[in-house]
Parts: sequence; C-alpha cells; structure tokens
Amino acid sequence: MSERERITVENIVASTSLAEHLDLSRIALALEGSEYEPEQFPGLIYRLQEPKTAVLIFRSGKVNCTGAKNLENVKRTIDIIIKKLKDAGIEVYDKPDIIVQNIVAVYDLGEELNLTDIAMSLGLENVEYEPEQFPGLVYRVEEPKVVLLLFGSGKVVCTGAKEESEIEQAVIHVKTELQKVGLI
Repeated sequence: MSERERITVENIVASTSLAEHLDLSRIALALEGSEYEPEQFPGLIYRLQEPKTAVLIFRSGKVNCTGAKNLENVKRTIDIIIKKLKDAGIEVYDKPDIIVQNIVAVYDLGEELNLTDIAMSLGLENVEYEPEQFPGLVYRVEEPKVVLLLFGSGKVVCTGAKEESEIEQAVIHVKTELQKVGLI
C-alpha cells in the first residue's frame, strides 16, 4: 500500500467570496435550518447533510467551508450554497475561486513510537514535546510547511497542508528521518 493510500483526509477548510456584501438576515430566512445570532457570532452557520459539511457566511461576502474530506465535496458544497441563494433571489458570483486554507489528515506508521527518543533525535528547533501538557510530539516540517503531531501509538496527524501532495511529502520526510536514526 502506498503512502497516499494510507493517508486519511479528515477535514478540509477552504474559503471563497460569493459577493461584495451579503444580507445575512435575508440569507437566514432563505437557508432553512441556518443559525444566525449576530450578538454571539458575526457569521451565519449553515450545515449540509450531503456532503456533510458546514459553511460560515459573513456580511463581507466571504465564506468558509469546513468538514469536507475531499476537494470535490468542497466544490459541491459551494455550488449548493450558490444555487440556494440564487433560488432565493440573492445575487452571488457564479464561479468563485476556492482557496484551500488547511487540510488535516491522519496517517498510521504501523508501529509504536518512543516520543522521547524522537524528540532528542529530530532536533530541538523543529520539535515540541511536553508530555505533561500534551501526549503528542509536535514536529514542524519546513518543506512542505506543515505540522505533524506524532503519538506513541504510531498515529500521525498532519495539519497546515494546502494540497494533499504536501501531506504525502511530509509523511515520507518524517519516515525517512526516523529510519535514519533507527527509530522505526
């Protein structure tokens, strides 16, 4: 099984802009089940069941999509929102640019890790390990610029990636580093 096949994307956060300005009170009426309480949060929250995602819509026209496990579902979510808003007579852009802000993924190295030994060997400038504070080791990878959380179980969480290929690069990088020093 390749590295890519063993990586599970858990969440993609993406953003776009649907208009120069949006009337959130009007949108709250148009999107049944949406949550809009401006005194508590400045955006409108709308959850979809298929794909299982959520969007935050702001007056500025900016929209954040979260919860998708692939880029296709991000695009589907934005398309669904655009269609619902247009059907309600709200003017929005047809094909806005979507920018991936963060991809969170999980990878299993397949063996238990000694995080203390790893902390000593990976270099203090890129590692944070305080087991009294957090059970994982935080490893900041320079290229690609992502953060890996390594756990004693062998599970690795990758965050900060903008493309799925960056996750694969980071996993290969950490595996290579750990193999070099004989820790896996």
